[in-house]
Amino acid sequence: MHRTDPSEPPVLALAGPTASGKTAAALALGRAWRACGIDVEIVSVDSALVYRGLDIGSAKPTPAERAEFVHHLIDLIEPTQAYSAAEFVADAQRLVGEIRARGALPLLVGGTMLYFKALFEGLDALPAADPAVRAAIDARAQALGWPALHAELAQVDPVTAARLAPRDAQRIQRALEVWQIAGRPLSSFHSGRFERAEVPAALQVAGQPCRLIALEPRSRAWLHARIGQRFAQMLAEGLVDEVRRLRARGDLHPGLPSMRCVGYRQVWETLDGLQPEATLAERGSAATRQLAKRQLTWLRSLPQREVLDADDPQLLATLLARCGPHAPQAPCP
Repeated sequence: MHRTDPSEPPVLALAGPTASGKTAAALALGRAWRACGIDVEIVSVDSALVYRGLDIGSAKPTPAERAEFVHHLIDLIEPTQAYSAAEFVADAQRLVGEIRARGALPLLVGGTMLYFKALFEGLDALPAADPAVRAAIDARAQALGWPALHAELAQVDPVTAARLAPRDAQRIQRALEVWQIAGRPLSSFHSGRFERAEVPAALQVAGQPCRLIALEPRSRAWLHARIGQRFAQMLAEGLVDEVRRLRARGDLHPGLPSMRCVGYRQVWETLDGLQPEATLAERGSAATRQLAKRQLTWLRSLPQREVLDADDPQLLATLLARCGPHAPQAPCP
């Protein structure tokens, strides 16, 4: 196992809501460390970037950005597949050890706060899937419809039901499966550890000390404006055509986690004729604003984070002064 050298900089984690400037900040940090002779490898902490083919709507790093620095956990799986928080933790811990062993600096970057929470604080072990239980749930759904099973879920696990759409087949199925196997709601597995008082005083990843830098805007209007501009740019870059190509595969449907990602869900509804195209930009921006609000709520539950103002014009200079190779905690060798 790679042992921590006291002269090594800690693992760096950069978190923030969507459109807060994480990519630019990560590249600035990477360039500063590289200029000092230490290479940086970026580990994505984003549940949308794992899917192949979801490029525009996920704001995936450009080919040039990915050529400049090694990126991990991007284009990992097909959009028909699922990727859990537990799988992310295992992958991230393995990668941090491997990156350290190569003499490079791991930089974890993203906005999927459940992944960060799971990485730093752990998740209670969920029961394994049971094909017989799933088959029975699917048979009942075929007879009654997923909205009826969503109503049943609301009786036994109102917390989970409240965050699921009535036709979110995969997630409703899993929540009912957990209830039937474990006799306790899915939400209890997620909330139990996170609500405990004994949160770690110092963050670690794979036995390595870690600093969590949070990009949190002071101005909500600033963030909302950036969200609107970015979604408009995604539409201009061809997001609708990207979803058309995904639909043309024939193996995707709107209940999949990949197709429920913000932006993709709204475009799919438009192409299905369920919502007018004229409202797509506003619906996509509104859904992204709601996502950002949830991300900030999760982020603020991590007391160990070091907050930087995302809307500060001097953000990058401040970030480099705090976390760059010339910072007091990590002098340039």
